[in-house]
Amino acid sequence: MTRGPLGAHAILMVDDEPQACKWFARLYGDEFVVLTASGVDEALALLAQRGPEIAVLLTDYAMPARDGVALLSEARQSYPHVARLLVSAYADKDVAMSAVNQGHVEKILEKPLDEALTRQALREALASSQERARDRALLERRAATLRETLGFLAHEVTTPLATVQGYLSAMRERHRNTPEGDGMAHIQEQNPGDVLFMIEAAQRRAEYAQSLVSTFVQTARDAYHPDTSPSLRASDLVQAVRDEFPFDNDEARWLSSDVAADFVLPGRRDLLYLVLCTLVKNATLALRPDPPLQPRVHVWLGREAPAPGLPVQAAIHVSDNGPGISPDVLKRLTFEPTTTRANAGGSGMGLVFCRRVMTSLGGSIVVKSEAGQGATVSLYFPSAQ
Repeated sequence: MTRGPLGAHAILMVDDEPQACKWFARLYGDEFVVLTASGVDEALALLAQRGPEIAVLLTDYAMPARDGVALLSEARQSYPHVARLLVSAYADKDVAMSAVNQGHVEKILEKPLDEALTRQALREALASSQERARDRALLERRAATLRETLGFLAHEVTTPLATVQGYLSAMRERHRNTPEGDGMAHIQEQNPGDVLFMIEAAQRRAEYAQSLVSTFVQTARDAYHPDTSPSLRASDLVQAVRDEFPFDNDEARWLSSDVAADFVLPGRRDLLYLVLCTLVKNATLALRPDPPLQPRVHVWLGREAPAPGLPVQAAIHVSDNGPGISPDVLKRLTFEPTTTRANAGGSGMGLVFCRRVMTSLGGSIVVKSEAGQGATVSLYFPSAQ
């Protein structure tokens, strides 16, 4: 008995002659799950009830009321994963060939059915149906990933753009024309260097927002046209975040890294860039309200087992020396939207998004923390093989 990984595994045989249905089920039931129907209406009712199970639809052409081509045509529209085979007598060959040319039928079997040829045709049709089901599921997963990434990206881009808007509004409010009308304009500073600080901070955030959008565009392209360029190294990803993340004031000094244990990442920069930016942002925000004497966000590469008994894996770790995470929040952190910064606009989706990305790569994410001892988030990657 052959079964597909997605549940589509049965053969539906349709013939208005009861003996033909019984003979077919008895002959091919040793290898396949066989369902039978005595006409078009009964077949459509079975498809409506058990469509996800049915992989192949095999129907006689000549039947009363509605013929087999009409059935296969309707099945093509409503059940695209089902492989469609037509059984016809020699006299109906021209009609059957027309149905093939119009795409309603994928293959014709002539009466009387040859057992060996029919069995092989059923195997091929079953494999074709299962491949179509896998392709369809892959497209649905890709679409879901893009929708989820777009939602996460919209949230991440909103924060730097809101900051840019705030700085521009502040400069507009302080803008003053010179009374002489010499074409010069002035922006009043409350403290020396205010204007330059706002310009540079706005520029960093605009560049970061642009990098996030570019990342999503690349993700969308790769989802349907995978890039064959060499894979990114973990050290390159860390460096990209160091160069492009929009730290406030002197917060860039908080970041340190150790990339000696470098390795090749499973894929391009795209989603992993978003993941690492999210972890660095979370660590920075944890330190910002009450920074210790020497605030620290450390990113390092390593190789160890995610838990006792598991194999050694390549990993990226992000740690901070902030206040840590309470146990009740920690146990929910990567599995449901959980945030300790709701008043500051936190959505709690960041680590959930990171976990889904790592799971899609065959990896995992582990968060460790003790109150008052900071936190460490580890990304574990599958073997390159």
